[in-house]
Amino acid sequence: MQNALDYLQRNQARFVAELCDFLRFPSVSAQPEHRPDMRACADWLASHCRQIGLETVVYPTDGHPIVLAKTPRGKNGSPRPQFLVYGHYDVQPPEPLELWNSPPFEARIEGRSIFARGATDNKGQLFAHLKAVEACMKTGTPLPCDLTFVIEGEEEVGSRSLAEFLKSHHHELDCDAIVISDTGMPDQNHPALTYGLRGVVAFEVTLHGPSHDLHSGTFGGAVDNPAMALCQLLGRLRDKNGRIAIPGFYDDVAPLSAYERKQFLRLPPKDAVLRKLLGVKRLFGERGFTSAERRSARPTLELNGLTSGYQGAGGKTIVPAWARAKVTCRLVPRQRPARIQKIVCRHLKKIRPPTMRLEIESGHGAEPYWVSPSVPQAQAALRALRQAFRCEPVLLREGGSIPIVTEFKKVLGADSLLLGLALPEDNAHAPNEKFDLDNFENGQRMSVLLWQELCRV
Repeated sequence: MQNALDYLQRNQARFVAELCDFLRFPSVSAQPEHRPDMRACADWLASHCRQIGLETVVYPTDGHPIVLAKTPRGKNGSPRPQFLVYGHYDVQPPEPLELWNSPPFEARIEGRSIFARGATDNKGQLFAHLKAVEACMKTGTPLPCDLTFVIEGEEEVGSRSLAEFLKSHHHELDCDAIVISDTGMPDQNHPALTYGLRGVVAFEVTLHGPSHDLHSGTFGGAVDNPAMALCQLLGRLRDKNGRIAIPGFYDDVAPLSAYERKQFLRLPPKDAVLRKLLGVKRLFGERGFTSAERRSARPTLELNGLTSGYQGAGGKTIVPAWARAKVTCRLVPRQRPARIQKIVCRHLKKIRPPTMRLEIESGHGAEPYWVSPSVPQAQAALRALRQAFRCEPVLLREGGSIPIVTEFKKVLGADSLLLGLALPEDNAHAPNEKFDLDNFENGQRMSVLLWQELCRV
């Protein structure tokens, strides 16, 4: 195994250059104009996997391609442990472009960070695992298990094609566990195993008023304004203590155990550091919980966007015909997306202003995920983290969602080990996204060590 670790150390400059090539693809799954870029990125990734020595196939889908890459299987011998490594090559839209310090698909290196859309979510984290396998294969270091990489192009838009792919290829994908690096760690001194993910449910709410935009001087005051009415409606969804004011919203929430709350107290950053990182004067959230608990283990309702009326330069004196809000709820264990959507929609209809027509369009959803951090595979992952980062790891519950994780559990019957390499300041989904190159290297070491540790279980 030392030969593989030495190989990693010798080849870091090349690995970073290859990651830059990967990051230059504008593989934005949400924007139809980037469909050719999605295919080009999948083809580049497949070619790279073949160069490493992986047996690779690109599967077309109704959406974006799925790349399946396997370590070579022996012809004979006793069955070996099987593990699946999941990642995605699609990225979030880069807008607003004017807030980037350099073009989002240029891949700029500054100090020990690489800046580009997708650097941390998820190309850099995924690439660390590929480089670890390359190190083993190129040095003749035997892997104690068989690995299958499943790399999709629709994680940022709901993983619909992969969900179908799992059902049709589940025999080929049977495994003992899934390894995913698409989460984070509090800081470089606290590598983390994430044992829980919040779920999500999304929808758009539109209030329709007059049949067309009206002159506000002629008609203002005689008709209700959809923009004003929507703001008033949305303001009724949360109380002054940060609690969601929708009947039944918290009914199924699993309470945090005393052990979990003790673990949360270990986690950085502290509130003062978090305020500075986020650029806010004060933090806000549900009363009775710490910032760490609010961000990862409590349900939320967030407004992601508001649109109404004239958006161009200068003014335009109108009463807009409609107003729209994009809304998501983050869910915790025992909450079900379909039920939460039902009760939220029912409440919106109840408080709808009588002067307006309410329209609700459903979006994507994903169930929350939780696995006990005391199971042997989780403990093996913690040992690998400890050795690779040379410090004591922590346990996390992640505030974000990875929709496909619950599908893995349902279809393959396997748990996921979430070993994130992203830092809070890496700006995932935001301008100036970056990835720490020390974490990139330590993540490679962790991956080499992980397979040895898992196969000792």
